[in-house]
Amino acid sequence: MTERSEPTEPNSPDNSSPVPDNASHVSDNAASVPDDSTRATSPSRPTAAQVTLRSPAELADALPYLMGFYPDDSVVLVALHGPRGRFGGRVRLGIPADAAQWPDAADQLADCLISAAQDPGERPAAIVVYLCQEPAAGQSGKDVKDRLRPLAQLLRTACGALDVPVLEALCISNGRHWSYCCPDFRCCPADGTPLALPGTTVMAAAAAYAGVQVRGSLKEMEARLAPRTGPRGADQERALDAAAAALLPRMLRPDGAAAVRRETLDLAEAMIRRFRLDTPAGSNRARDACDDALITDDEAAALILGLQDRNTRDRAAEWMEDPVAAPALRLWRALARRCAGGYPEHAVAPLTLAGWVCWATEDAPSARVTLGRALALDPGYVFADLLHRAINDGLDPEPLRRCLREQRKERAAVSHSGPTPPVKEAPRPGKRPKPARPGSADRPVGPRGGARPGSRTAAGRGRRRAGRDGDRSRR
Repeated sequence: MTERSEPTEPNSPDNSSPVPDNASHVSDNAASVPDDSTRATSPSRPTAAQVTLRSPAELADALPYLMGFYPDDSVVLVALHGPRGRFGGRVRLGIPADAAQWPDAADQLADCLISAAQDPGERPAAIVVYLCQEPAAGQSGKDVKDRLRPLAQLLRTACGALDVPVLEALCISNGRHWSYCCPDFRCCPADGTPLALPGTTVMAAAAAYAGVQVRGSLKEMEARLAPRTGPRGADQERALDAAAAALLPRMLRPDGAAAVRRETLDLAEAMIRRFRLDTPAGSNRARDACDDALITDDEAAALILGLQDRNTRDRAAEWMEDPVAAPALRLWRALARRCAGGYPEHAVAPLTLAGWVCWATEDAPSARVTLGRALALDPGYVFADLLHRAINDGLDPEPLRRCLREQRKERAAVSHSGPTPPVKEAPRPGKRPKPARPGSADRPVGPRGGARPGSRTAAGRGRRRAGRDGDRSRR
């Protein structure tokens, strides 16, 4: 079941908001399991296999498959529904570095996951809490577990205040997990329990069967979107400065915005063809390095500045399906990495386009991370906010894809038919002429011989009614 959620901020250690995720479903008529177990299946298979999780170790192993990635430095709440503990909605929040913020964070998380349900029947029956954080230098996983214990207790209290108990609270750190709820050292020793090796559990087998992909850790996903630094970042910043200085006088011309829009889209289309012809291999880091080498600093600067125009960005959103979706996504990520130095906010447009392509190609976890970073840079960016809401509400991207397809077809039809001839307006019927009076031809036209005021022409009205060309709003 998908919990209704409010728009959320991206996750950061100091100031972040919960990010609800879509829920997965399991069959209600499955075999009964113990009270302390939960079950998960893939929603993409009509006859998905059921997986029974009976221990804290199995719950800890299931987290990356529930999220689609490993949530570094995060607190995750997972809702359980029904007497058999069906997995429901999920909400994630970056662990605040300041412990004074923990009470507010706990209340916010509990309220977001529990109180968001409009129907009382949708309220969770229980909740599983995960606290994921790696130890700092000189610390151990047990130190992290002890330091986060007050946060776990605050989360249990906040959920209990809303009449939903916390079934299990786990700390995952340094390859081990600890339970805050189980006092039995025979199953939950003080030194923690090692996590299962990746791909060796029943949950991993079920995820592979269902096509669920774990995309690494949250830090690894965010690193692919981080701007350049060092000498390469300085070179890119100088290219952006030069491109911005040359762009301003062009935009002030009568047809400047339209010309820049055409040039930006033509350049982006050429870059997509270039990326499509050169598909890198290897790790994500190696592939990103190859993509960065395919585009020059001047080309990246022109595209970054051109995409700040809302109409240009909306046209670029049409590249969201095969065979151009994959190279377009690589291009948008590469442009986000080029927003170096004093241009971090310029990454919002390519990040939003990357998030849209991820969602359109059914990669919701990557879309959430990408759009979360865009909203961290500009919380008021409307397109990113609407996409983020839609993903969290479990909507289907197909209506938006269909709309973009129709717009592309209409534009292609107009371009093939040629320019539309101007429509001539029929003359307005004038007043019935009055019979001429004697001597009227010698009389002055206006009062006391003055000329009548000149009429307003259609061209004058058009100039006043025309809006600003080249709207560069953040919508």
